[in-house]
Amino acid sequence: MKVLMNTAFALPVLVLPLFAGALLLEVGNPVANPEAVRNHAVLVARTTACHSPGETTVAATAEGVVNGMRKSIPLKVITLSTAGTFAVARQWPEQGRWVIQLVATNPEYKNYATSVLVPITNDGVELSAARHYFHAPTHAAVSLALN
Repeated sequence: MKVLMNTAFALPVLVLPLFAGALLLEVGNPVANPEAVRNHAVLVARTTACHSPGETTVAATAEGVVNGMRKSIPLKVITLSTAGTFAVARQWPEQGRWVIQLVATNPEYKNYATSVLVPITNDGVELSAARHYFHAPTHAAVSLALN
């Protein structure tokens, strides 16, 4: 029992440093950010980067299937005034099935990327169904998110 308790205590202590200072990407509702609302955003993305959040860039695409054909539309990402905060407005057609792919990079993290796939429905962006990755999503992951 004592060994189990010590292990249970040690695990969070050992795991936390792995994420301390990590580059992570979170998505949220733009309603809480007046700047995003003014830009007609459908979602807000926030990154964490301890050393230089202002150097983080986010690339976005709308990945979809329209009439059985796969489509990819580069999206304009709006850099908001708070470092590491970005917004995306709707830039894809209403017909078809779509997901938003966001990929964040920062030069301090070299070749590492963090990303999110966010499904889109007729009701809007499905933030609760977002899938997070510690790399750029593969073609297979995007296809799975579209199904």
